[in-house]
Amino acid sequence: MEENKVTEQSKVWLNGKLIPWREATVPILSHGFSRASAIFEVFGTYVGPQGVMAFRMDEHLKRLMKSAELLGMEPAYSTETLAEAIKTTVRENQLGRGLVKILAYWGEEAVIQLVLDSPLDVAIFTIPDSPELGLDNSKPVSACISKWRKIHPETVPVAAKSCSNYLNAYLARKDAASRGYNIGIMLGTDGFLAEGSIESVFLVKNGVLITPPLGRILSSITRMSILQAAPSIDIPTLERAVRLEEVFTADEIFVSHTGIRILPVARFEDRTLDAPGPVTGKLMGLMERIFSFSADRFKDWFFPMYVK
Repeated sequence: MEENKVTEQSKVWLNGKLIPWREATVPILSHGFSRASAIFEVFGTYVGPQGVMAFRMDEHLKRLMKSAELLGMEPAYSTETLAEAIKTTVRENQLGRGLVKILAYWGEEAVIQLVLDSPLDVAIFTIPDSPELGLDNSKPVSACISKWRKIHPETVPVAAKSCSNYLNAYLARKDAASRGYNIGIMLGTDGFLAEGSIESVFLVKNGVLITPPLGRILSSITRMSILQAAPSIDIPTLERAVRLEEVFTADEIFVSHTGIRILPVARFEDRTLDAPGPVTGKLMGLMERIFSFSADRFKDWFFPMYVK
């Protein structure tokens, strides 16, 4: 297999077996596909002095199980089994810098039945870095307030990383693109700042890093990592409800998610901002040190996959 490319020889871990990528399929009428009931996780792999490492795999697996719990589902495998399966799949595909995506879903057909009680199938994919993925891109972006609101937590559990929740995200991104922006930022139905399509949103005001609290947004691992790391370089953080007018008067704005980590916002609606501003720039530098394995205090965020 040619290294670091998805090929016909690439393998997928599916229910305990490594199979060719193209054979990892489900029936069109499967519950996971036709009902959009699948849940998933995505996290990055990095090449360091000790080989290939997965970033905060423990937290991602914990969140996968939490998503299942919130939706009344049960994966067929434990976190310990999945951790070993991830290592096996990463090693088999000789993944370097890239992504691991885990899907837990009902593969059985469900024409009428809405509620199933069988354990979820699990598939693990490794996706190598490529220009299309744009991993580690730090080019400033434009953002706007979407016409779509973030789904209310009393309609579905927004803390669950479920495929169905991303229709809301799709609409926000499509709305932004139609208006000439990269990212659409959603407000909650309460009118306070929520998040982007796949991005957590951060503001900087008077040197303080501010982001909306959990409860109406996804519990992002990247968001959590930024909040945990920022105090190490003397950046104070605050999680609280953010009014729309505060977004328009922020000194700096940036967004984050697994692939990009931190993207500074250079244009918000009709405002031009420093991108990156001084606080965002410091955080980008810190994250770069963390992901280049030169920040020892955060080394336990990485889990060894194999020696490359």
